[in-house]
Amino acid sequence: MREDSPLGRARDSLRALVEDPKLPAAVRDGLSEELGHVQAMLERLEEGHIHIALFGRVGVGKSALINALLRERRFSTSPLHGETRAPQSARWEERQAHERGAGGVFLIDTPGIDDIEGEARERMAREVGRRADLVLFVVDGDTSATEIQALRVLAEEHKPLLMVFNKVDRYTEAERAVLVEALTLRCRGLVASDRIVCSAAEPGPRIYIEIDASGRETETLRRADPQVQALREALWAVLESEGKALAALNATLFAGEVSDTISTRVLAIRRDLAAAVIRSYCLVKGVVVGLNPIPISDLLAAGAADLGLVLHLARIYGLPMGKAEAGRLIATIAAQMALVMGSVWAVHFLASAIKGGTAGLSTLVTGTTQGAVAYYSALVVGRAAQRYLAQGRSWGPLGPKRVVQEILDGLDRDSLLTEAREKISARLRGSSFA
Repeated sequence: MREDSPLGRARDSLRALVEDPKLPAAVRDGLSEELGHVQAMLERLEEGHIHIALFGRVGVGKSALINALLRERRFSTSPLHGETRAPQSARWEERQAHERGAGGVFLIDTPGIDDIEGEARERMAREVGRRADLVLFVVDGDTSATEIQALRVLAEEHKPLLMVFNKVDRYTEAERAVLVEALTLRCRGLVASDRIVCSAAEPGPRIYIEIDASGRETETLRRADPQVQALREALWAVLESEGKALAALNATLFAGEVSDTISTRVLAIRRDLAAAVIRSYCLVKGVVVGLNPIPISDLLAAGAADLGLVLHLARIYGLPMGKAEAGRLIATIAAQMALVMGSVWAVHFLASAIKGGTAGLSTLVTGTTQGAVAYYSALVVGRAAQRYLAQGRSWGPLGPKRVVQEILDGLDRDSLLTEAREKISARLRGSSFA
């Protein structure tokens, strides 16, 4: 049963991709990884899970932020950059306590986007970011060109995000205010000002002075508690107001992305298959026309070959048509060809007439020439019909004349005719008619 809601429509879109019976086996095999991601996202929607990815440069404190939100040291942190080498996730239990009956929230740590020695890790981080329902874009000061570019990529993908200004404990109140204002200005159009949150996930050690009863002072070095309450509250607010919408939006965007990939693969397979079919019909048409000793009837044979070609192409593109419709399409293409190929068609008819005048004795001589012209014309008919079908039975804004003209302009007629003559001559020499 279909659910008429954004989340329900997202589920339906994902199911349609996974269960599409029209998807060719070759395409399904080539997209096994993408379809696996679709199935995983469908399961996430069924469970009501939300994935939040932390994104940012190396060393901005992504792992420390997750530890602070979890209230435990789950992920490793160190002064060395690049500690996170692969995406890691942890379930954030606070949502269940804060919002009864809600699905699970998973916090995903990612490698740094600027890890020079780990380009593969950077691609991995971007991929996780694309799959997440919400992104926490973590910075530790003013933004760099790398960060702005990453923000633009996320904005182009319509990815919901919060910007987390981490390590604010390193700055004075005045410096913090200046940096927040700078972030707001530099990220205008990419991050809303009310989506910038300050935090200190792992404050630096501080010296504490303790005075005992006798007045003796003792210095101790301790870390202050993490300052992430503002981030917690911002996340709760987003999840309460937009949780289901976030999941639906991300699933819909992902379904559209995979659908585009599938469409591209299907078109490529159809294009390759159509090219092979066109070449096959070109040779068949050329040989049939060249072998036919009866005047004019060879032209009828050529028409039959064109009809078979168009019907075959229509099936490849999933747009089957009857003979009458195929005949009208061929007539349209032939009419445009006649306008720009008059001399070639003249050779076609002249060669057919010569056959009659010599009682068929010149079949090898004229048949090769006429067969080459038939080969060439079949190539044009096939490619024009392919363009028409690939555009959903439409010539598009160019119209049939421009389409045919473009195809002709893109062909080397002399070399194609020479190639066709060689192939057809070899076939004719082996026939009894020659």
